[in-house]
Amino acid sequence: MSLASSMQAPAPRLKKPSWKDPRLLLGVLLVLASTAGVVALVGSADQTTEVFAVDEAIPLGTPVTSEDFAVVSVRLGDVEGSYLPVAGGIPESAVASSLLRKGELLSRSDLGRADELDRKPVGLRVDDPLPTGTQAGSRVDVWSAMPDERNGFKEPKQILTGAEISELSIDESVLGANRATQILVLVEDEDLPTLLSAQSNGAKIAVVLNPSAGS
Repeated sequence: MSLASSMQAPAPRLKKPSWKDPRLLLGVLLVLASTAGVVALVGSADQTTEVFAVDEAIPLGTPVTSEDFAVVSVRLGDVEGSYLPVAGGIPESAVASSLLRKGELLSRSDLGRADELDRKPVGLRVDDPLPTGTQAGSRVDVWSAMPDERNGFKEPKQILTGAEISELSIDESVLGANRATQILVLVEDEDLPTLLSAQSNGAKIAVVLNPSAGS
């Protein structure tokens, strides 16, 4: 065996990484991108938006301002655009376009202008007691009985179906002997003449709870 063949080749020396090495640069970029993604994810999870919340129930058609609502900070995520941010305020001359229930967040569709409403609140006095649990937002059928020629009333006829109650209050006499319920029902424009005619002609008005309506 020759001397040359018996000598081992020297082990290759490791080179110090250079910043010009594309593999090193790629690794640094991947680390930075991963870190930025984690920071963005954590930041978005903690991001909240101040929006309006209904402090007390507000009937349809009621003019509103920012003073009529509470301010809450919530995480809305993808639906953020559906709600009114406090920073933008309440539009001028805005009214409630539906019954706004206590505790609900105020969405953009909850507000409108008075001339855009397709239902109008009409006051009714109801002498017969309503079922327990009837409240603003409940649906009722409205019946009327016109006066007859014998100081009585004709056969009652249904004139509204599934009308929504926007307000409700109980009136009592001083002695508590006479008790009546005052309600505001939301009536579509096409049904207004029938109801107003019944009221102006002394009809006896009765309402029947209709929980299945509007469901």
